[in-house]
Amino acid sequence: MKTIFSLIIVFFWITDVSAQRISDLPQNRAARAAQPAQPVQPAQPAVPETIVFDKLVHDYGTIRRGSDGNSVFTFTNKGNKPLILNNVAAACGCTVPEWPREPIPPGGKGEIKVKYDTNLNGTFNKSITVHSNATNQVVRLSVKGQVVAP
Repeated sequence: MKTIFSLIIVFFWITDVSAQRISDLPQNRAARAAQPAQPVQPAQPAVPETIVFDKLVHDYGTIRRGSDGNSVFTFTNKGNKPLILNNVAAACGCTVPEWPREPIPPGGKGEIKVKYDTNLNGTFNKSITVHSNATNQVVRLSVKGQVVAP
């Protein structure tokens, strides 16, 4: 058993030495020197979101029927090109969004105003979908709370 193990070690040692000698031959060194060095590609950073909201959820809490149902979602264009909001859509007619139609410059801020119809009693949780030319093209906002009778 020791003999077989010794032969295996000697075999691998001879193979390694032979490979080193072949790579050191003048023609192989010349061929390696003639090859242009491959540029190292830097790691690509994670793609940042280019539209960033101050909050994604507005919680009205418990509010009285007929009270103010307005809320505001403020956002910042963190990208390096103008931000365009293509569409802002609510899940139902009881929630109405307003948004800027003009491009938001890099570093600029904007607001999406949302009005919830507080004449409807009960618990609510409504979504607003924002479509833009940002890296994160679709963002979901929501408004929630509970409307109670006065």
